Amino acid sequence: MFGQRIGYLRVSTLDQNEKRQLEGQVLDRVFTDKASGRDTARPQLAELLRFARDGDTGIVHSMDRLARNLDDLRALVQGLTSRGIRVELIKEQLIFTGEDSPMANLMLSVMGAFAEFERSLIMERQREGIALARQRGVYKGRKKSLTPERAAELVQRAGSGIPKVVLARDYGISRETVYQYLRLANGVNPQPLPPTQIL
Repeated sequence: MFGQRIGYLRVSTLDQNEKRQLEGQVLDRVFTDKASGRDTARPQLAELLRFARDGDTGIVHSMDRLARNLDDLRALVQGLTSRGIRVELIKEQLIFTGEDSPMANLMLSVMGAFAEFERSLIMERQREGIALARQRGVYKGRKKSLTPERAAELVQRAGSGIPKVVLARDYGISRETVYQYLRLANGVNPQPLPPTQIL
């Protein structure tokens, strides 16, 4: 008996079109996270791991959509296949079943290492770009946190039911920063916010 075909999508910003990641795939269920690759909080991935059963197939556009780094990739693939769940990585054209050849496992490690290396190069270029911009005096730095008045306004609007995504956009901050302000207002996180926040 065949199991379900389960898709996993991850987009790092609100304006990315996640639908293209698994375009043309016939899927029974789709789980979508909106988080950066470095974010450890991926609730929909955790839900997929709880939902998937023996005989199911997990389908992901590419390994960098699934995992944060090589260790994470190996752990996820091995964890799924050990439960009888196939893993398909569309872009890399790799399928893992738990009965994989040494060559398939080598490909997973090599391609995962290349993806990790590519990310580190991008971050290095980004750091170099910031350093050059600072030398030219054009680097503006991070955006300022909200004033106490704006923070109070944000908390009030959140209490009236305004979605966190809308608040993040209106105040020019990330959703995580919105949650930090709300936790601070509720006394859950008494530590003060850092003086600057990244969008």
